[in-house]
Amino acid sequence: MKTIQRRGFFRGALAALGLAPAARASAQPGAPAAGPSILPAYCRAQNYRSLKQSSHDPTGGNSDRWPIPPGKEIEIFNQSGPGAITHIWFTIAAQSPHHLKELVLRAWWDGAPRPSIETPIGDFFGLNLGDYVLYESEYLSCSPGRSLNCYFVMPYHKSARMTVTNDGAREVSSFYSNIDFLSAPLPPDALYFHAQYRQATPHKAVRGPDGRTPNNPDGRYNHVYCETRGRGHLMGVTLGVVQNSEYWMGEGDDMIFIDDESKPAIIGTGSEDYFLGSWNFGGRDGARTFSYHQCGAPLIQSPERTGGRYCCYRFHGDNPVTFTRFLKHTMEHGHGNDRADNYYSCCYWYQDKPSMDFPPLPPVAERIPRVIPA
Repeated sequence: MKTIQRRGFFRGALAALGLAPAARASAQPGAPAAGPSILPAYCRAQNYRSLKQSSHDPTGGNSDRWPIPPGKEIEIFNQSGPGAITHIWFTIAAQSPHHLKELVLRAWWDGAPRPSIETPIGDFFGLNLGDYVLYESEYLSCSPGRSLNCYFVMPYHKSARMTVTNDGAREVSSFYSNIDFLSAPLPPDALYFHAQYRQATPHKAVRGPDGRTPNNPDGRYNHVYCETRGRGHLMGVTLGVVQNSEYWMGEGDDMIFIDDESKPAIIGTGSEDYFLGSWNFGGRDGARTFSYHQCGAPLIQSPERTGGRYCCYRFHGDNPVTFTRFLKHTMEHGHGNDRADNYYSCCYWYQDKPSMDFPPLPPVAERIPRVIPA
């Protein structure tokens, strides 16, 4: 079932890129029209070229990997001409237990001066707290053998480049990579994929003069997943939370500002609701992990306790949130921002600009999740 639906996403992605095979121009009299509703795209003629760039051994041997010394950057993808990355697979052997936070993934489209993807590798693949957890979603997954997969389609009109940097102090002995892509002309309205990392360690708990949590109509102190200008649509987020105190860490409403910086256009009912769970994901003694196509919480450890850890994701593939001038996606940290927990997030969206200014990436030592007692 997963494979069939994933093919459906790929067919939809090709159609969005203008690369799906055209319907038959004519049919015999009396015969039914041969259109997309009759035959799936994968059994019809395609008009693109399938390619791959990988870490294969160029000598023909079996050393199909790249080592990454401390402080070094390697280029894992470089392609000229129009096309789109359709799938990324990585698996990593590293000395450091924190390598998912220490390795940084970056990507540039069409020779832009700034990257459109800049995030620790773990956060990009939904492992926001640096632990491997088996799960599958529509766009990201972690398979047995610590294999990382991404199915977001990443178009480019002129060129694409991707790197991995080791910000840690220990060598990555083996970085394995397979990046599948297609080469074909793209329609002019094909948008650029973006992924941005943010963290707050910790967030500041908001209290009024009377010591109570004030109302929060404008989201001023919310956690910000991303903020950008241009035209595009939001695809979703991954979030890791480390609790710095007892009790439920959620109840934070999602607030999305669309083309108006003064007030949110979309307001939800609580963070567990935004991630399409409910009731504290089951509570202090009954929380259960889950992972579905568009939502999940594949990691829940010591729920509602100091040191509790959560990894969650929510994608908007059913209804990408469109914007024409401005987007800011935010969420309260606790009801009215009354909690001081650590948040580590990655936001994914498509936009008409290949790059814009990202907030500076925090130093590697600050990216390692830990409890910060009040």
